Amino acid sequence: MRVAGMICVDGVTGEPLVQTTVDRPGSPASVTKLMTLLLVLEDIRAGRLALRSRVSVTKEAADTGGSQIWLAVGESFTVEELLYALMLKSANDVAVALAIDRAGSTATFVARMNRRAAELGLTRTRFVTPNGLSYGRGPHDTSTAHDLARLAVVLCSMPEALRFTSAKRYVLRRPMKPMEMLNHNYLLDSFPGCDGLKTGWTEAADASIVTTAKVGEHRVIAVVLSCYSPLGAKPEQRLRDQLAADLMRKGLAKKVAEAAALARATPSPPKNGPPSPPEVGFWAWLGDLFSF
Repeated sequence: MRVAGMICVDGVTGEPLVQTTVDRPGSPASVTKLMTLLLVLEDIRAGRLALRSRVSVTKEAADTGGSQIWLAVGESFTVEELLYALMLKSANDVAVALAIDRAGSTATFVARMNRRAAELGLTRTRFVTPNGLSYGRGPHDTSTAHDLARLAVVLCSMPEALRFTSAKRYVLRRPMKPMEMLNHNYLLDSFPGCDGLKTGWTEAADASIVTTAKVGEHRVIAVVLSCYSPLGAKPEQRLRDQLAADLMRKGLAKKVAEAAALARATPSPPKNGPPSPPEVGFWAWLGDLFSF
């Protein structure tokens, strides 16, 4: 097994809870789509776009390979539909369609991704695609576990992002050929409180995941970047998921322990009503004091 980096952070503050190597660069593959999601959602928040806005499919988008929903030139879909496809199906063609719609070209959109990464302090991150799809010797999108955790903290502060990342199933209503899409993040079913965020795998980049769970008042985010196994793709992905689940378990246990320690150290507020009688030891001391 080989992993570029692993980290679990507090989902609100970004405080590291469990970590190994966090600044070694790796290729995030489809985890890259989290930045595409963020930029689209920020455009919606700014009023430049709406979930019901329609996006037309260009030839460049339709020709994109890898995981896809087989877009056809001239089709159009709402932004909402495409965001479900982006997160559940990890559709590379959808990422290109959104990129062209938002910036006029994929190159311009990728430049915007890198500017936003710099604004967020992701100093070891460099995007070259809107979807993480790259081949052979690259160039590849690159990031670190620490940088991806910081990006995830921003997304977890947006309920609208978790709406898409937590969905387990969505049916894309195409004329005559509806498509059922199932989320690739199997931790949504197996880890209590898991509601995101994104998996990734390519032969060149190996397996990565950014995932999050909220249990009670505690939210944690785990990142496993570029997990390699000599046994092949499926074992790599299973190992990646196991490592991420273990990180979240340890992170949540630490948050619970911290909360318990804080509760023990915090004095209880005074109760209303008559004061409690002194302990028995007090009366013994008082009796000894006045004994002659």
